[in-house]
Amino acid sequence: MTRLMDAKKNSKEDEIELSLRPKFLKEYIGQKELKHNLEIFIGAAKHRNEVLDHTLLYGPPGLGKTTLAYIIANEMKTKVRLINGPSVERPGDLASILSTLDPGEILFIDAIHRLPRVVEEILSSALEDFKLITISGMGENATSIDIPLPPFTLIGATTRAGALSSPLRARFGITEKFNFYSLDESEQIVRRTSKVFKTKISEEAIKLIAARSRGTPRIANRLFRRVRDFANFEHKDEITTVIATKALTALKVDKLGLDDVDIRYLTAIMERFHGGPVGLEAIASSIGEEVMNLEDVYEPYLIQIGLINRTPRGRIATDKAYSHLEKNHGFSLFKS
Repeated sequence: MTRLMDAKKNSKEDEIELSLRPKFLKEYIGQKELKHNLEIFIGAAKHRNEVLDHTLLYGPPGLGKTTLAYIIANEMKTKVRLINGPSVERPGDLASILSTLDPGEILFIDAIHRLPRVVEEILSSALEDFKLITISGMGENATSIDIPLPPFTLIGATTRAGALSSPLRARFGITEKFNFYSLDESEQIVRRTSKVFKTKISEEAIKLIAARSRGTPRIANRLFRRVRDFANFEHKDEITTVIATKALTALKVDKLGLDDVDIRYLTAIMERFHGGPVGLEAIASSIGEEVMNLEDVYEPYLIQIGLINRTPRGRIATDKAYSHLEKNHGFSLFKS
């Protein structure tokens, strides 16, 4: 089965998603308040002929954080360098990156919360006064060397803003949260994607795909491509409701956008743990999934649409979850 919610992407997926990305804020769908604020911040920075303040973007995966980083670079008429937090293992790795930045360049660190603490410390000082502080020698002979850096903008993206150290969070002058997209916004995204791929699609099929996209552009685009595969396989020139329904059923994506992992997650709480409360580690172990993947990728949407509650004692399946999966309640003093 194709896992539509996998957090990792292969290079081919990256290339396809890059072709779908808008290039400027006026083309960007959704996140209206965030976009409005950035228009002001970018405009003010350009007016003063300064670099944009360091920016932290946080929220569930697939909502457009990377896309927005590229847009900011286009709006600021500069380059963007993309790196992944876990790939920067040592202070020397960070130093080699920072020391080669051009003036005004944007450094985008995805999954910035996964930087090692020792790297965070070096980065924090670099962000404050554009100086790279390195230590030469050891023990009593150790000396501190300050290396000037050109003005640059760091854009950090994370699904866990609270996992960043306080000193690093304090260095960001702009902090913006991404929210799930509305149904209307998701429909706009599917419609735009169909135009990019020059594929005819009925309005009913657009609504169907959008309704099952979990309010997430990345998933909307992936669903569209898989539905398009079904249409192409049947030599159809247009994606109809019939084809879209057939494809989504084959992909095991239900009317709320839940896939196989969501169903197993909810079923485990209901049947194995009597509706909860139960700890996330126990759920992850019971269904063979990683804790981080469930917490960062799956749970935000399940909470958003009211299928689980997260309490100090653990996760609880709600009445809506039982109704959606057509399961009977087990006994639980904590049932919502």
